[in-house]
Amino acid sequence: MKTLSVNLLLNAYKQGVFPMSDAQGEINWYFPNPRAIIPIETYKPSKSLRNILNRKIFEVKINTSFVEVMRACSVPRYTGDGCWISEEMIAAYSELNKLGFAHSVEAFQNGILVGGLYGVQIGGVFFGESMFTNVSNASKVAFHELLEILKKQRFLLLDTQFINENVERYGAIEIPRKLFLEKLEVAISTPCEFKMIK
Repeated sequence: MKTLSVNLLLNAYKQGVFPMSDAQGEINWYFPNPRAIIPIETYKPSKSLRNILNRKIFEVKINTSFVEVMRACSVPRYTGDGCWISEEMIAAYSELNKLGFAHSVEAFQNGILVGGLYGVQIGGVFFGESMFTNVSNASKVAFHELLEILKKQRFLLLDTQFINENVERYGAIEIPRKLFLEKLEVAISTPCEFKMIK
């Protein structure tokens, strides 16, 4: 039974709530406390990443392969690892992408999609959802481009939902839910455009 819609998703995100699918495809809703965010203004690429960026190993694009990025993110990383991105979610977020509320950042190598991430945007907040990499450092380059976009377009908030080792390496911190909601209220009312500036 279809439970997701564009309006339901947008209203949920505006309240700090987001969905994940279980192994049976049932949608569950989450509202973490504390909440993980990455301070946009303090992000700096590591020396090793700067070297990779300077070598221009990857071509980075946005919103050219949104569905492909979601499908790649839905592949379990480890044996026994569950998948929380269902076909219903892919369909719903693809609609958000068409309407300009969801975006993908994609890393290509020799014309092949090898890494990327996607998330939801409302005003000046970007809700990071998931990332994948099939080639070493591809997702790191995509994440760096995301931060460049958020900085240049003056976004106020980058939500990463839960803390883990992957987001900690990018500078993620945890804040109380109450503080997150205060930041969220300001950010969603701040107009920002998600686009690359070269």
